[in-house]
Amino acid sequence: MHADRTLARALEEHLTGWARDNDVTVEIWALPARDVPVEVTGALLATLEEALSNVLRHSGADVVSVAVTLGQAGLRMTVSDNGVGVYGSAVGRGVAAMRGHFAGVGGTLSVKGVPGGGTTVTGTVPIGRLGR
Repeated sequence: MHADRTLARALEEHLTGWARDNDVTVEIWALPARDVPVEVTGALLATLEEALSNVLRHSGADVVSVAVTLGQAGLRMTVSDNGVGVYGSAVGRGVAAMRGHFAGVGGTLSVKGVPGGGTTVTGTVPIGRLGR
């Protein structure tokens, strides 16, 4: 990320380009009002990229909703799609990579789906890990 771009702007530009390139509607529900440490930004962007890649590879979704918020508890990223959902436990290299990205900055990540009803990836980083 360039020094003159905020996290919110980088996310918006990435999501807009991804939606255009992949013919998937992206609903941006929320973007952070301030920046976070560079390592958290890196983990967030890498996880977002993997989540979007999984949408294309596995879900068949035509709508993805994304929210990234910063609050008193910390950072929260949610990526939801309207695809086929997850049957059983969400496993695989992509899920392991996403969990690893968030674990590397002291956070956690969950993947939950409803068969036929879409999948939601939620990652959180506690405020104490954000240097605030």
